[in-house]
Amino acid sequence: MRHLLTYLFCLLLIACGSSTHEESEKRRQAKAEDMKRDSLAFKIAVTPTLDCLPFFLAKEQGIFDTLGVDVSLKCKDAQMDCDEAMRSGQIECMVSDLMRTERLRKEGVQLQYLGATNAYWQMIGNRKARIMDIKSLGDKMVAMSRYSATDYLATLGIDSVKPSNPVFRIQVNDVRVRLMMLLNNEMDAVMLPEPQASWARHNNHPVLMDSRDKDIRLGVIAANSRRTADTRRQQQLSLLIKGYEMACDSLNEKGLEHYAFIIKKYCRANDATVKALPRITFPHLAQPRQKDIDRTKGVIWRTS
Repeated sequence: MRHLLTYLFCLLLIACGSSTHEESEKRRQAKAEDMKRDSLAFKIAVTPTLDCLPFFLAKEQGIFDTLGVDVSLKCKDAQMDCDEAMRSGQIECMVSDLMRTERLRKEGVQLQYLGATNAYWQMIGNRKARIMDIKSLGDKMVAMSRYSATDYLATLGIDSVKPSNPVFRIQVNDVRVRLMMLLNNEMDAVMLPEPQASWARHNNHPVLMDSRDKDIRLGVIAANSRRTADTRRQQQLSLLIKGYEMACDSLNEKGLEHYAFIIKKYCRANDATVKALPRITFPHLAQPRQKDIDRTKGVIWRTS
């Protein structure tokens, strides 16, 4: 009897080992298939901001699938993570700003511009700290991201009024963390794009500066020209642009509230923020203006 039990126990061990091995092999094969699929997809880095909304819409509504192009959205919380993904060759394309992309170009990253976006940024003050204008920021803190449109615009606004005391520029790369620091009264002012700016305004925080008032358009979509040089990638790129512009047309026709569920999903905005959004037009892709590119030349980045 003892020998029989031992025999049955051994059979059970063998069966369990075989089953475990099979499951492990299935997982390995599935992972390999996912990696292969991802390597063939056209990868674009995006952030939870409205300048990326046409890509969110085209992906969510199956526009890219209808066109026959496999697009993989690499969602990042900070633009610096998009930069790193571009540097390391993990992506083919990204939504960014000219300050960042021109800096990448100087580093040797070969970028081509697919077109400008409708991105704009606002400097928003903390109402509880009674920051009602930029002059009030002396000895105060402004949250932005280094070497970016937010860094450039914050410096431009501060230098235009010259507060009597220094203004401290605090690096906060995650755009949602920047917003939360304002809402939680941990920051005196912040640089925000949409929809985070609408969220702050809805909570009665005042706008100190708007990049649109200065006729500055820094939003851009850039592709890695080395990673998109072959025929297959060029075909994907062409279809990507077509899908993006189809999404723009749909947004312009139906409005932002019609796609509130996409904004809430990808930008993690609430209902009140979506309702507070201004009317925004999404143009077809056109090259960034030369005068905006020229703004990136000779910029001296400050460390405080």
